Amino acid sequence: MIELRQFRQFIAVAEELSFRRAAERLNMAQPPLTATIQRLEDEIGTTLIERTNRITRLTEAGQTFLKEARKTVEQAERAMLAARQAGEGLTGLLRISFVASAAREILPTILLRFREHHPQVKLELLEALTAQQVELLQTGRSDLGFVVPPLQDAKGLTSEIVAQNHLVAVVPEDHPLAQREQITLTEMAHDSWVLFPEQRAPGLHRIIQAACLQAGFAPLIGQEALQMDTIVSLVAGGMGVALVSRALAKDGHQGVVFRELTGAGTPVRFELAIAYKELSPAIEAFVAATRSALL
Repeated sequence: MIELRQFRQFIAVAEELSFRRAAERLNMAQPPLTATIQRLEDEIGTTLIERTNRITRLTEAGQTFLKEARKTVEQAERAMLAARQAGEGLTGLLRISFVASAAREILPTILLRFREHHPQVKLELLEALTAQQVELLQTGRSDLGFVVPPLQDAKGLTSEIVAQNHLVAVVPEDHPLAQREQITLTEMAHDSWVLFPEQRAPGLHRIIQAACLQAGFAPLIGQEALQMDTIVSLVAGGMGVALVSRALAKDGHQGVVFRELTGAGTPVRFELAIAYKELSPAIEAFVAATRSALL
C-alpha cells in the first residue's frame, strides 16, 4: 500500500525534475528519496520517471500518477482539516443577523473571508433592525449580529465596534439646498424629516437627533422608515430631507442629491458593531474573520 508520504515525495520529484532539488525541498537525503521512487515503480509495475544520470521527463504513466497523487494529497489534507475543525467545533450552522448598512458596506468581504477558511460551516443570514437583533440574540434565535450602537436593553450581550461611517444629507433634487456642494444641519431645521423610528432603530435615531440638537434644533419628523433605501425613495417623493450613509451616494438614486455636511453637529458618524451572547468556536472564528477582513 502506497503511503501519503510517498505521494508527497513523488510530487516533489516530478515538479522539480531533480532528485537533489526535491530532496532539499523535502529536507531529506537524496538516496532514500531515489529509493522511494524505485519502490513506487515496482509497486505500480511501470516506469514513472525516465532517467539516466539525471531525470529527463515523466512518462505518460508518470504524468497520470502525478495528477492523481496531487488529488490524493489534497483530499487527505481536506480530511485532516475537516477533522481538526470538527474537533474545535467549527462545523454546523452559524446564524447571522445584520442591518442593511452592514450588508451594503462590510458584510460581503467578511463572508468571503470566512467561507474561504471555514467552508464546512453553514451560514444562515437574516436582515433585521438593531432592536430586533437584540431580541434574536438574547433569545438564542441568532448567534451573531451586525448592529448599530448604542444598543438598547442589550443585557447579556457582548459587542465590539468593527467599522465607522459618516452620514450625509439627502434632499430632493429640486430643493434649494441641492445647489450647494455642502450644507449645514441648521439649514435643514425647517424641513420635514424622514427618520428612523426610535423603538426599532434606536441607534441611528439617537445619533441623528443628537446631531440636530447640537446644531440648535429638533428635527420635525414627518415620516418614519426602517431602511435607508426606503428613506431615499421617500425623499425623492418629496416627503422631506434625511441623513443616510455616505455609501448610498455611490448608487446614483434618481430624484435626490447627496451632500456632505459641515458646521455644528457634524460630522455625523455612525458605527457598525458585532454582537453576540456567548462565544463558540464558530463565532470566535467569524469574529476573527471580521477583524481580518476590515484591517
